[in-house]
Amino acid sequence: MKNFIANGETINITAAAVIASGQGVLVGSIFGVAEGAAAIGETAVIRLVGVFSLPKAPSQAWTVGQTIYWDAANNRTTNVLTGNTRIGIATQAVAGGAGDTTGIVRLNGGAT
Repeated sequence: MKNFIANGETINITAAAVIASGQGVLVGSIFGVAEGAAAIGETAVIRLVGVFSLPKAPSQAWTVGQTIYWDAANNRTTNVLTGNTRIGIATQAVAGGAGDTTGIVRLNGGAT
């Protein structure tokens, strides 16, 4: 097939801010998780598919299958739609305690 470019699991982006390996990255309406660190202006590879452990808003309970969003202002996941970007679904339940600050998310492939 002459028009095939890539499998689409990852894309290269130009870092608009310093990026750490494993950090969630939102570029327009594309969300992915950085495969490595990058300085401003460097090329970074972000993974658009997979299941990741990501920081989440504290004091939020999650259920399996719940829609999860990226809160770009706080660089974390949330179950709150308003003002945030849809990134995937929760694959594990999370208790709602103040110390419950990590959630497991299956990314939706980068499209929001």
